[in-house]
Amino acid sequence: MNSLQRVLIEKAGREHGFENVLIAEVNAVSLGSARHPVKVSIRLDGDVLYLILPEGLLSDELGRDHIFKTANGMCFPAADIAQLAQLLLRTAALAQSLPNQAAVDFETQVQDALLNLPKNGTEIERMVRQRIGQNTFRNAMLEYWGSACAVTGINVPQVLRASHAKPWAECDDDIERLDVFNGFLLNANLDALFDRFLISFSCDGRILISTKLTKLQLELLGINESLKLRWIAKQHISYLKFHHDRFLSL
Repeated sequence: MNSLQRVLIEKAGREHGFENVLIAEVNAVSLGSARHPVKVSIRLDGDVLYLILPEGLLSDELGRDHIFKTANGMCFPAADIAQLAQLLLRTAALAQSLPNQAAVDFETQVQDALLNLPKNGTEIERMVRQRIGQNTFRNAMLEYWGSACAVTGINVPQVLRASHAKPWAECDDDIERLDVFNGFLLNANLDALFDRFLISFSCDGRILISTKLTKLQLELLGINESLKLRWIAKQHISYLKFHHDRFLSL
């Protein structure tokens, strides 16, 4: 790795979510960030750059994206600096959305907001926690789903909603409320139906439609039985089962 390659790699890191150089070796650079706990290594092998991730959920999720081809599950090749920048950007986005980073960010924001509020305002604190929590959840869902609907792929953030599978009020704690696997990023029509248990999804991602909706209503809403989630992770399943059971009971 020559000095120019090293400079370009470090620049790509700074501009795409990994602003700290942790270790610089002969043919590798390790990067990190103050904004999330993930550390990555970029290695040069011949003419190919490889982004190496820790084993686990992050590498599994990055591997779902069709534009990123994994070499061995944790190692992602990049043909050039531009492709490396894409990998770094998506990795940083996932690092800030996957459990439990959203919960950590949420608690920090809540404590900062409460500093300027009355000390004994229980109802005020509840409202602050809900407002910040819902914003945190939405931002995490936008990051996780790449700012595109989990079903249709439409990428207009103004019409996208962060839909809980297990409702906010029924979650056991903030970890559940802010878990990106507890729901889906949906366009407004799908969100309204999902929120009211008029649609749900099977464990393989197929849409399930309530018999309360007529054929004409479905046509006007743009809903049909061919719709399905773009992907589904095993971590979605327990929340999806909760939603599915409620869907069947109504």
